[in-house]
Amino acid sequence: MSNPRIEIVVKNYGTMTAELYPDMAPKTVENFIKLAEEDFFAGLIFHRVIEGFMIQGGGYTADFKDKDAKTIEGEFRSNGFDANTLKHTRGVLSMARTNDPNSASSQFFVMHRDAPHLDGQYAAFGKLTDGFDVLDKIATCRTGSLGYYMQDVPVEPIEIETIRVIEK
Repeated sequence: MSNPRIEIVVKNYGTMTAELYPDMAPKTVENFIKLAEEDFFAGLIFHRVIEGFMIQGGGYTADFKDKDAKTIEGEFRSNGFDANTLKHTRGVLSMARTNDPNSASSQFFVMHRDAPHLDGQYAAFGKLTDGFDVLDKIATCRTGSLGYYMQDVPVEPIEIETIRVIEK
């Protein structure tokens, strides 16, 4: 049985393809696929971009209105979930969260470079198989700030056209 695969289509940037790992983070993968199939991500942006670290999206519209989804349990080692051994290396998809380990919902990030300090702290759940050029282009965009709480924001919005499941 093969792992689920998705396409992240980014307006004016191209497409990133990823494989998801339900054996590492079953609830996280199930939640992400459900949101993708509901077209939840269409029109949302990558709102936090840090070159050499990661790109984060899945929670805000281009005018910075929140788009909320139900929270899920954090599937990572420091939250008592030992099955997830996926490392935060270049191209890995992982769930963003607050200080609450069970606060992940729809916001995700894609690693631009390796970040071993995140291993076991966040629910990594997939990895890019194609579209690293798109990742690099997004990661090197010009960024600024929208005040204290919104740092590393792309100056020009980077919109997710769609995230679609291409193989279950």
